[in-house]
Amino acid sequence: MASVDTARAEAPRRPSTLRRVLLALAGVMIFQALLVVCLISAQQLLTPRQMPFGVVGPSLVVQEVQSKLGIDPVSYPTKAAAISAADQGKVYGAFVSGRTGDTLIVVPAKSFFAQVELEPAFVAAARLLHRSVTVQTVKPLPASDRVGAVVGLLLLPLLIGGYLAAVLVFKAAAGTAAARWRASILIGYAIVGAVLTDLIAGPGIGAYSSSHFWPLLPCFALVTGAVVLAAAAIQGLAGRLGTVLVVIAFIVLGGAGAGGGGTYLLPTYWRNIGVLFPPQNAVTLIRQVLYFGGHDITTPLVVLLLWTAFGLAVIGYLGWIRPATTARRRRPDTQPATAPATAKPATARHGRAILIALGICAVMQCLFSFTYMDASHQPVATNLPFGVTGSSPILANAEHRFSLKVTHYPNEAALKNAIGQAELYGGLIPATTAGAPSTLIVVPSASDIAPLDLAVQFGRAAKAVGLPLTIRPYQPVKLAKKDPFGLVESLMLLPLLIGGYVSSVIAKAVTGSAAVRWRGATLIGFAVVAGLVVDLIACYWLQGFPSSSFWIVWPICSLIIATVAMVCTLLQHLLGAAGTLLTIILIIQFGNPSSGGANGVPYLPAFWRDIGPYLPPRNAYILLHQTIYFHGHGTSLALAVLLIYLAVTTVTGFLLWFRTPQGPVTPDTEAEAAAMTVPIGAAP
Repeated sequence: MASVDTARAEAPRRPSTLRRVLLALAGVMIFQALLVVCLISAQQLLTPRQMPFGVVGPSLVVQEVQSKLGIDPVSYPTKAAAISAADQGKVYGAFVSGRTGDTLIVVPAKSFFAQVELEPAFVAAARLLHRSVTVQTVKPLPASDRVGAVVGLLLLPLLIGGYLAAVLVFKAAAGTAAARWRASILIGYAIVGAVLTDLIAGPGIGAYSSSHFWPLLPCFALVTGAVVLAAAAIQGLAGRLGTVLVVIAFIVLGGAGAGGGGTYLLPTYWRNIGVLFPPQNAVTLIRQVLYFGGHDITTPLVVLLLWTAFGLAVIGYLGWIRPATTARRRRPDTQPATAPATAKPATARHGRAILIALGICAVMQCLFSFTYMDASHQPVATNLPFGVTGSSPILANAEHRFSLKVTHYPNEAALKNAIGQAELYGGLIPATTAGAPSTLIVVPSASDIAPLDLAVQFGRAAKAVGLPLTIRPYQPVKLAKKDPFGLVESLMLLPLLIGGYVSSVIAKAVTGSAAVRWRGATLIGFAVVAGLVVDLIACYWLQGFPSSSFWIVWPICSLIIATVAMVCTLLQHLLGAAGTLLTIILIIQFGNPSSGGANGVPYLPAFWRDIGPYLPPRNAYILLHQTIYFHGHGTSLALAVLLIYLAVTTVTGFLLWFRTPQGPVTPDTEAEAAAMTVPIGAAP
């Protein structure tokens, strides 16, 4: 009878709680939509825009390229001057006109993707105008960073480590004497975090040579210091709202405009937005120090130091000047004669809380330094699935240069059918008559990097054996016009994953207890609506994939969000706050790097290839990508894995809630945990 009365007493409160949950989830959806818009619009169409490009002498070739690509010619008097500018990272390349032939200077370390755009454009223009051209490389990328990904990957732990430290120390130090020493604590963490990141990425993983350890260390400390101090200052001024402001400014806007692949490949408005925030300046600073001897770093240093000074000034005011001013204005008779007896123990407790918070930040920063860098800094294909319709000395020579898993097919139609089944990344059709060229088929919709690798390696093989070769792209479903590199699906995946676990954390924070059994249904409903919002933005607003896939992509997006949300909810019920961290580790720190992304699974190191099939992100990406560009072929296993995750976590969670209801949680703690999880993985 008592339980009935209790239920009746709680019944009127349920609608209020449900409304709060719906409002909170609406906020998550807005953030998710903003993240989708920013990430995709900034990176879906990487092409030169007002790109500084050196020119020596007048040239019709440059004019021809300028009519197609957004290069901004910078005149130099001699070839030596142009090479010097390229050597200092001031230009993305240069073109030198000569009487008997021209020279194209490319600078891969400035931007790998810029070279991919510029080199074929200039070679084609020179051929059209009957000019001979020689390609000369200045500042080539090392084997440990063959696509120039290291700089962007270094930004991730530095940015997130600084942000997390600001959030957790703000929470732990609030209202205690430790708040007055917050700047010193955060500066100390910035130095420690910089050392850890440098040790892991450099000597540990080998993403760059050990000789760069000391030059990069102060750069890492400055980047983390600027982020952590500015974030703490904004939080001090705006309270909890400051956490949201920092996420939007530093993670969403700043991260999208970071320009890890080259700032002059970004849309102009994103380049102009990004220059105001630490991420883009951090990318520029690290790249210039890593590959260009520290030349041309004045602007990033000034911006980062200004953010650091802003943070120090505000924290100093809030921690020292304002309290002192307030104390002087008090009347003497209103001040307590002695401090409370509990002040010292409380301060000690807060001190321990700060140490624990910084320990968690350090662990998370180390994991981000290791996982993404180890999985992505050196994408080299292993056993790349490849088809052939006959024997060829070109293939035999290419196999010595490139790791291929070759399958023989009776004819071209059978080979293309295998490509349509998402089984191959390319194929070779050997010439059937003497003197005729063999045909290399590449599949841009399968991978953003495999077509380039295949073209380069097979081109070298053909030259080595003295046989002609033509290259022909083939796509069962063509890439969208605004997504020529097939990046949109990998860019969509991150907001879907983040929306999934953040919705679970927010729902728990608002309800205050995992015993609310309708919360699972609420999260499923959120997934349905959020999946539609993401689909609408990516398909119709940003035109990131063909509109013919809109209706099938919606349930896929919803399935991904729901699966991650229910995994997080179950782990929270079993482990409490540790369940949230475990979700981040499984889904973002290990799952996302092992998804393969736009490069493709064959480009992952062995460890990441092996664990990917067992985690939701790999299966989510395959389901999304193959559905859009390969008519859904090769998605059965991925769909089954996601459905199993969803079913098992939903049923298990319901049974646990029914049999062992979880006690109430602390709303403040869960709200802070939710704020902490928002940006994880959102940085480029």
